Amino acid sequence: MNVYLSFKGNCREAMNFYKDCLGGDLHMMQVNSTPAAAQMPAEMQDQIMHAQLTTPDGAVLMSSDMLGETGITAGNNMTVMLNCKSEEEVHSLYSKLAEGGNPNHPPKEEFWGAIFGHLVDKYGFQWMLNFDKPKA
Repeated sequence: MNVYLSFKGNCREAMNFYKDCLGGDLHMMQVNSTPAAAQMPAEMQDQIMHAQLTTPDGAVLMSSDMLGETGITAGNNMTVMLNCKSEEEVHSLYSKLAEGGNPNHPPKEEFWGAIFGHLVDKYGFQWMLNFDKPKA
């Protein structure tokens, strides 16, 4: 399963931010480089039709500036869940993703035996970071 985020014209900025936070390979396709460009208004030509970030561990985050007629309510209808490889990774990613956002639940050990944190990033998207500690 992959996560697909929709943006209001700031997809390029957001995906570069996520690449800086998560690492990996980022590929973006602008409207003006596709056959759909002829049907799009001038103000959409530099927008991102599709972007894909593949992290070093193989997670995929996809996104676009292409909104349907209903528009978007950013952040409250979707959460990105990252299962991390270590407690250090949880803290590091949390720190990066929370920059300019709302770090509402800093990472801590939870009753289910994991290090868990929750935040809303500067683009309004919710993130959950989790590391399941090894059982004793």
